[in-house]
Amino acid sequence: GAYLVTNDVLKAIESEVRKYKIGMCNLFLQHTSASLCLNENVCREVREDLTMALDHIAPESLPYKHTDEGPDDACGHVKCAVMGVSLDIPIRDGKLALGTWQGIYLCEHRVYQHRRSVVITMQGEK
Repeated sequence: GAYLVTNDVLKAIESEVRKYKIGMCNLFLQHTSASLCLNENVCREVREDLTMALDHIAPESLPYKHTDEGPDDACGHVKCAVMGVSLDIPIRDGKLALGTWQGIYLCEHRVYQHRRSVVITMQGEK
């Protein structure tokens, strides 16, 4: 599923991001069967549509060879490769410069949720 994690990210960086006039924030997910993306953050159906479309692109039913951790293993890796594991978000005046309707999503591509780790780095002019 797709989980809106914008508030979690903002909470994690709130004291540090304020120091930047302009810069860049990189989010890097340290996993190969989950991904990060920016998308519309208001309508829950967007999350459901995203999950449905990814399941169509890389269904669990294909004859994957890599099934070491179960039938959702390989399709999770394919979805991760399509979506990506990092985001670069501009920093402007001490805040992430997200668009009005943009939210940060963690997309879990395995059937069972796993604990996921994101490395956040910021650089720019303070």
